Amino acid sequence: MLLSIGLLIGLILGLTGAGGSVFAVPLLLLLGGMSMADATGISLGAVAVTTMYASLRNKFSRSTPSVLWKPGLILAISGALSAPVGKWLGMQMSELWLISSFSLLAVIIALRMWVNAQKNPASARVVRAGNFANVPSPDHLCNLNPTGQFELRPRCVSGLLIGGLIVGVLSGLFGVGGGFLIVPLLLSLSAVTMAQAVSTSLLIIALISSSGFISHLLLSETQHWQRLLLVAAGGVIGMIIGQTVSHKIANVLLQKIFAVSLLIVAAITLVRQL
Repeated sequence: MLLSIGLLIGLILGLTGAGGSVFAVPLLLLLGGMSMADATGISLGAVAVTTMYASLRNKFSRSTPSVLWKPGLILAISGALSAPVGKWLGMQMSELWLISSFSLLAVIIALRMWVNAQKNPASARVVRAGNFANVPSPDHLCNLNPTGQFELRPRCVSGLLIGGLIVGVLSGLFGVGGGFLIVPLLLSLSAVTMAQAVSTSLLIIALISSSGFISHLLLSETQHWQRLLLVAAGGVIGMIIGQTVSHKIANVLLQKIFAVSLLIVAAITLVRQL
């Protein structure tokens, strides 16, 4: 069951442009029989392994991938610093409040996925399991100096830092990757393409989720390495399958199906807790 859950998580994560990892926690709660604390920890570990695989796949592909390294690292480092804070906050909340808050977040993400697919159909074909090589570079990222180097100006960097801190807290608190915030943040701060934002989100999610998982290990009394290995192995397999089929099935309808499915899963999770 855990291997199957991981496979489903990896497939969903790979076939969404943003917001796929939010499926992990409710699946682990409903099908894995875990507590909210264990589900968020295992989710962070599995998402970290899965997105790390996808990042390395892009890194060592034959063509140069379109990862935005400087803004990506700024977001990732700030998020990695705040993820343990989110994990600590989650441990101070009752399970009912934590699941209720998570369900509200899932509804917001689902609605955003639906609206984005409706308003911007082209973006629905840009998914994490896709091939990001040979994507044209944008004219600028925030601001570039005459030599083409990224300028670390206060306004741009502060936006990246604040965004990273928020993503990190939410990641540690709810066990999500944060792509639902990372992708629109990169798109709003710069003239990057959707493919570049999604590709860069893999690196950021991998680092932030790793930080959140490490904090889970340090703060949790019990360790579930066997569970993590099964879910993570399934996640990588799911991402590989997504890589194979993404160019055939990634479309507006699929994104809307994911959005509706997320609403249903969030509702079931909340009702069961109540």
